Amino acid sequence: MPFKRYVEIGRVALVNYGKDYGKLVVIVDVVDQNRALVDAPDMVRSQMNFKRLSLTDIKIEIPRIPKKKSLIAAMEAADVKNKWENSSWGRKLIVQKKRASLNDFDRFKVMLAKIKRGGAIRQELAKLKKQSAS
Repeated sequence: MPFKRYVEIGRVALVNYGKDYGKLVVIVDVVDQNRALVDAPDMVRSQMNFKRLSLTDIKIEIPRIPKKKSLIAAMEAADVKNKWENSSWGRKLIVQKKRASLNDFDRFKVMLAKIKRGGAIRQELAKLKKQSAS
């Protein structure tokens, strides 16, 4: 099968555009071919265009158009937040946000750490080359 992520009730999606950018939402109903009704614990239920959603691999079992309380319970039972933070996509976004919030001195410290790490790698590689040559 070419696709693994389908637009379906209970599919968790990441908002990729607009005022809710970066939020995880759950599709609770499909309005038409272009829009879905989405909801999240920290936002008001609203319609959203599919172009604004990036579907994730995470899916939760919920009925169509659940109450807010049951949606929150289902998300906690499925451990959506933890699954997202442990996924490679989620970790990458966390790192991007952390890097964007660095100040000038923090960026300088990161640069020094990279230089130090590169020197340690070169030293170990030189040791290995010397051992294999002899």
